[in-house]
This record gives sequence, structure tokens and C-alpha cells, in this order.
Amino acid sequence: MITLRPANARGHANHGWLDSWHSFSFASYFDDKHVHWGPLRVINEDRVAAGRGFGEHGHRDMEIISYVLEGALGHKDSMGNSSSIVPGDVQRMSAGTGVQHSEFNYNEAGTTHFLQIWIIPDRQGVTPSYAEKAFPATEKQGRLRLVISPDGSDGSISIHQNARMYVGLFDGSEKAELSLAEGRLGYVHVARGEVTVNGKPLKAGDALLYDAEPLVSIERGIGAEVLVFDLPRMP
Repeated sequence: MITLRPANARGHANHGWLDSWHSFSFASYFDDKHVHWGPLRVINEDRVAAGRGFGEHGHRDMEIISYVLEGALGHKDSMGNSSSIVPGDVQRMSAGTGVQHSEFNYNEAGTTHFLQIWIIPDRQGVTPSYAEKAFPATEKQGRLRLVISPDGSDGSISIHQNARMYVGLFDGSEKAELSLAEGRLGYVHVARGEVTVNGKPLKAGDALLYDAEPLVSIERGIGAEVLVFDLPRMP
């Protein structure tokens, strides 16, 4: 079964400095049909105004991934990390026993547009850790590049969950497929552009949920950037 989750069906909150769309229940938005998909707990599409950001706040027992689409996202945390991530970078913070961090758009001239992704870990109480890595567009063009995995395979960033995240860029005749093993779930999120996935035309913000489906098939992109998740079922 493949279920469409249209962009305009997501939760939405506009705080002035922050315009956020929630694919899953988050903060004051609750939808009992969209709390999580396997361990995929959050996909927030955030636009942060120039010179604004999220003040220091805490997390525990969550794998937190940031993926910037436009602008730059400043990051500081209680582990001593200080960084600015830009398009093409993938950042992962394993909150584990607890971490404090802040995120900020230091650019006074433009908006930072990014995806904040949370994945429920397969164990609690791990030592907090941080990683980031740049994945050039050439590695994602016309294919699905593994960027998150449980074992760091193929140069990806590791997380504490048997989940994988791929990113691909698609234009014109470019095509890619991803096989999903029996018993696995899939999730496709279109970050921007237009693309056809398993025969369904999608636009930015649209998503597809896969249950008992063997294949994700991507084609006919127009400036498309696509995230694909290969996920276990939750107990």
C-alpha cells in the first residue's frame, strides 16, 4: 500500500520569525493518524527569518538530523560543537542521555530553509554525539545517495537505529529505484521541485508512505530534491 500525504495536509505554524510545516504531530499540532511512521518521528520544514533562531533547549534519546535547503544554519551545543551547515551538508546529533543546543540563522539578509528530522533510536541512554558531512550534488544527481545508516556504510553518517536515509536530485530522464525488504516501511518526502514517484506526480512538501511495498521508483524530475527513508517497523 502506498499512501499520499499532500503538502497542504501537514500541520502549519507561523510564528513570524519561524514558518514551519509539520509532517507528523508536533508541538500544538496533533493528528492521531500521523504521529510517526516506524521510528520516523518528525519532519519539520522550517523557514527561519534573518537574524533569528531557536534559543538553547534540550533533547534526550532522539536522533536529530538537519538538512539545509537554502541559507545556512548555525549550531552550538553542550558537547562543545559549533558549526554552520549549508546546502549539501547533513548534520546528526544523537541526544542520548541529554544535550543542550541552539540553532540560528546568522544571515541578516535572507531566510534559512531547512528540514529538521527526528528518528526514534533503538536504545536509550547512549552517550551524546555529533557528526556532520558534506555530500556534493554530483553524488546525488540522478541517483539516491545514502547519507544516514545504522553502520556508516558507503561514507554515510551512522545513527542508533536500523534506518536509512537517501537523498537524490532528479531532472528530465533521470531515474532511480530503491528496493524495500519484506517487512520494512518506506517514506518519500519531496523537498523541492516536481517528480513522479511510483507513478504519482508529486510537488514540494508532498510525501508517500509505503507499507508492504517492494520498490520506490523515482523519475521525471523537474528541479527535484527527494529524501527517501527505509525504516523498520516499531514494536
